[in-house]
Amino acid sequence: MRVGGTNRDEDVVRCFEDLGVNVETLHLNDVLRRRNLSTYNGLVLPGGFAYGDYVRAGAIWAKRIRAFLKQDLRLFAEAEKPILGICNGFQVLVEAGLLPGSRSDPARDTSEVEPDAALAVNKSGRFECRWVTLKKNPSSKCIFTSGAPDTALFPVAHGEGRFIVREGGTILRQLIDNNQVALQYSSQGGSIAGGRYPDNPNGSTADIAGICNPSGTIFGLMPHPEDAYWNYQLPNWSSTKESASKYGDGRSIFLSMVEHIEKST
Repeated sequence: MRVGGTNRDEDVVRCFEDLGVNVETLHLNDVLRRRNLSTYNGLVLPGGFAYGDYVRAGAIWAKRIRAFLKQDLRLFAEAEKPILGICNGFQVLVEAGLLPGSRSDPARDTSEVEPDAALAVNKSGRFECRWVTLKKNPSSKCIFTSGAPDTALFPVAHGEGRFIVREGGTILRQLIDNNQVALQYSSQGGSIAGGRYPDNPNGSTADIAGICNPSGTIFGLMPHPEDAYWNYQLPNWSSTKESASKYGDGRSIFLSMVEHIEKST
């Protein structure tokens, strides 16, 4: 799904097409007009700057989803059809209440409730565009990372990617205890970043790069797997192109999603 300001949707489409998937790019207005979300087996909210990221990153897109698509989305989520939010899409999932997952019912009115989490301005105070190493949580139920390597190399490109939680709340402990933290920023050697910059590019709490809901079927991450799908996208491609695989680590995210859908339908 896309809206004004989305700019990574075609990159995502090419990834799915390489996997032989019949994929369709729809504007939110098309979905609202057709009312056919239930006919799809999966949903991706790609990166970009939805509606110019006015107010907060992802806030307006999330508000429109909650206002006009909440029942459709609730049924989609209850059917445990996979929903993937990348970068701006992750911000939308958090703003819409689909993640972290303690209030994962998008039909519930949370307008007067303090949010459990948010994606805030990077601690560096600037837009971060760099390659990062990600550590997979092997105990996570996240269906999107089931086929991912123990450590993966993805790029980030965001100004508001610092995952923070409400002070005094229990959400961080819940995320950790429920193994909803699927990916964390790490050093190149694979040890958790411990907040160190630039291994952790945005100052995210507990080095969180991606989280899922309790069932593992809704996943949001700040790094871009679609920009690490092909080997020629990788920063060391020129020195490894003769021996490297055709693909990068990002392919595993999309392949895992497709394999889950195939098993479920």
